[in-house]
Amino acid sequence: MSDYGGGDDDRDPLVDEPAYDDDPDEYYEPEPEPADDDEAARNEQTGEGEDENNIVASGDPNAAANHGKQSGQSLKDKKIPNDQRRTTPFMTKYERARILGTRALQISMNAPVLVDLEGETDPLQIATKELREKKIPLIVRRYMPDGYYEDWTCEELVQ
Repeated sequence: MSDYGGGDDDRDPLVDEPAYDDDPDEYYEPEPEPADDDEAARNEQTGEGEDENNIVASGDPNAAANHGKQSGQSLKDKKIPNDQRRTTPFMTKYERARILGTRALQISMNAPVLVDLEGETDPLQIATKELREKKIPLIVRRYMPDGYYEDWTCEELVQ
């Protein structure tokens, strides 16, 4: 018996449930894949490439989103040189969490491990060991409020 007064036997067995005609493919149209030369040209224009895969963004998310809209400078023009960096070389707890999570995900998806495992199987523990030994191949990108950014390697940052 249901909460609404009727029992299961009150249902008419001859009346079928309405069938849904919605086709999920009807609403989803995948974008066409760009050709290899178009993708390479777009990566050159946006500053993306092989190094972009190892960057973990940190800092003001609005500055990161608006980095190309302020003055027409390209992304490479907004990079602060390493000898003129303004932020401290200390890893924040948020950067640490993001780096460990990113690296643990990579390890769980069979990325090469850069330290001796010693029987360890947990990806997060392996990532922690890599961070302790300063072997994580990631770059922390810290965005400044003015849209410029600094890149720090995990080897340079003090945990």
